[in-house]
Amino acid sequence: MSEGFNRSTAQTVSAIGWGGKTLKEMLEESERVFKETGRYWGLDRLELREKDPIRYERIFALLRGGLVNARETALNISASPIVKEIGELSFVLYTPEGDSIALSTGIIVHVHTMSDAIKYMIRNDYEHNPGIRSGDIFSNNNSIIGDVHTADIHTLVPIFWEGELIGWAGGVTHEIDAGAVTPGSVAIGHADRFGDGILLSCEKAGENDEFYQSYIKKVSDAVRAEMYWVLDERTRLAGCHMVRDQVYRVIREEGIETYKQFIREVIEEGRRSLRERIKEVTFPGVYESPRFIDVPWKQDHSVAHKARKDVLMHAPLTVRIGMSGELDMSFEGANRWGYHSFNCSPSAMQGALWVQLTQTLIPNDKVNDGAYLATSIQLPLGSWCNPDYHKVSTTMSWYFLVPAFSGLIRSLARAYYSRGYIEEISASFPLTGNCMQGGGINHMGFESAFTNFEFSSEGTGALYIKDGEDCTAAMWNPEGDMGEAETWEILEPLLYLGRSIKPMTPGPGKYRGGAGIESVRMLYRTPEQILFYSMQDGHVFGSAGIFGGYPGNAGYRHSLHGTNMKEIIQNQRPYPTRDGDPEHSEVEALVIAEENVFDKHATAGPQIFREYDIYVSVHRGGPGLGDVLERDPHLVEKDLNEGYLLPRYAESIYGVVAEQSSDGTWKADLEKTAARREQMRKERLARAIPAEAFLERERDRILHRDFIEPVLEMYQSSMDLSPEWREKFLKFWELPEDFRMVNG
Repeated sequence: MSEGFNRSTAQTVSAIGWGGKTLKEMLEESERVFKETGRYWGLDRLELREKDPIRYERIFALLRGGLVNARETALNISASPIVKEIGELSFVLYTPEGDSIALSTGIIVHVHTMSDAIKYMIRNDYEHNPGIRSGDIFSNNNSIIGDVHTADIHTLVPIFWEGELIGWAGGVTHEIDAGAVTPGSVAIGHADRFGDGILLSCEKAGENDEFYQSYIKKVSDAVRAEMYWVLDERTRLAGCHMVRDQVYRVIREEGIETYKQFIREVIEEGRRSLRERIKEVTFPGVYESPRFIDVPWKQDHSVAHKARKDVLMHAPLTVRIGMSGELDMSFEGANRWGYHSFNCSPSAMQGALWVQLTQTLIPNDKVNDGAYLATSIQLPLGSWCNPDYHKVSTTMSWYFLVPAFSGLIRSLARAYYSRGYIEEISASFPLTGNCMQGGGINHMGFESAFTNFEFSSEGTGALYIKDGEDCTAAMWNPEGDMGEAETWEILEPLLYLGRSIKPMTPGPGKYRGGAGIESVRMLYRTPEQILFYSMQDGHVFGSAGIFGGYPGNAGYRHSLHGTNMKEIIQNQRPYPTRDGDPEHSEVEALVIAEENVFDKHATAGPQIFREYDIYVSVHRGGPGLGDVLERDPHLVEKDLNEGYLLPRYAESIYGVVAEQSSDGTWKADLEKTAARREQMRKERLARAIPAEAFLERERDRILHRDFIEPVLEMYQSSMDLSPEWREKFLKFWELPEDFRMVNG
């Protein structure tokens, strides 16, 4: 047998864990000790922190500084606008067992997803086959193993010191194209995993600090935008090596034993800190906040046959906050996974939890797996958030994740309010839409693909003390940046005819949500067809307001095919820069088209576009907070004058009577407004019915199954999957034990 493959030698490889243990032994011991003691590695005291707090904090600062430095440096290697412009990049340092120690800025959703991937390798004996050695490189994008979706690519590098594995460096970026059945990073319209694109299941991608040529060839051939993918491979690897070098510097300065002690203490500190923070700012109790989203595909013949079904996602989130700072979440009652791209793995759900914790309860740099150990999340097996079929499609799991976790922010808002921390309260966030992507023969004449990430800048939810921020962030990236229009035009065969604030996107309330934007795009300099998608809530609001506030906008689909834009440009006539008020569309007023697609079918499969066709991309505003009739009339006046609010809604929503002067400026009449609001309050009271009567009316609807088919199927699926939720539902509505929403 040749030296290159010696099976007997592979079976006798020395253990690479601490003290002669295997990584699996270390992981099993860590989990056993935590289960027995409730503390990371059973630590009762943080001795290093107590004895020398300055040294302890210095070590943390050096490690985290190295992670942030790696990210900022690596950004300049990537050519992808998703990475370079939007900052979809993050680096994390892990223990040998795969527990996160510290992380950089960036897409912090991946703190625990890469942890899951490392632990998968340990549990599946990667230490022996294919082996884990200094200089090795592993790649992963399998969400069932540990990730959110196929477009997020992990690079994992083991860190050794004197023959022992002392940790891992991990880096992640979001790719422009994932080699799926249709172009773009998050394909939709197919029915299962086999359309998601290239799958890297913790694959050994290189050794001696270099990628295998076979690996680079494999990924290049598998995707459409290969240049961006390969450069991002270099981006992640360079950053991981910078992180590794920083760890070596810290060990040389502090000693290996101090380093080992520190990484365990800092994780236990993270666990304790989150518990203390929860006790400080929240009020113990049970908080419930369900959410829904629509997939209207029954009549959509652009999607796969098995996917042609109207579906509603059910996310009945329950948050339990305990007296000792426990934070336990449950999605019991979630309905079944489906033949669409929006299913989520448990790892993706953990990722979503992380990105929310870091924007709420952990607003500092001390973020690590200690917080994971301080929380729990229950995900019913067989549901969309924990499928029992591992070949489901998860390529666009965010479409369900984002609305599902808006309930956590509303629950925390109520908990903050009960404790008196009103400055922490937010009405949550909107669905991240629209996700615009496609591919085909581009404006440079070759096959390519694109994913436009300006949807990372939605409006934020209203706060308890002020309006939300306009077009500034996404649930999954608080550092959102929509990117320069000119940069997207380099990548995409589309011109920006305009990009502007979208009126009526902010959710109304005493304080309104932040506004979303709209972009009007025109396909240009490509005679070939290109595929687009619409991906946004249309029939159901993806997020709700709080304390009487209204949701932000839902979406709509608007595109023009076979236009006269070429003639308009040649004759230098006015062209549309925005859709504006959709009931008086500027696009339709200025452009003649053979086909005008304008409907609420906002999540649609692939559509064909040709040169000079127009695509309107509508983004979201944040939900509102508080009673609309308590909004300061001067703020309504300001919104009218700045284009956030259409005039016909000033009175119908806010009860503000405003008049427009000859120069076009709106002015609120305070006396008439006060009178109109008093009248509206009386009208609301006259329409109101007792809660008992409302419940009886709704119970009657349930008994007569007075709902559309997707609603009936959604609730029946929830009852079938979760006996616990079924019992709760039947008890609340006083229904018979044999009740079913759908017979059979």
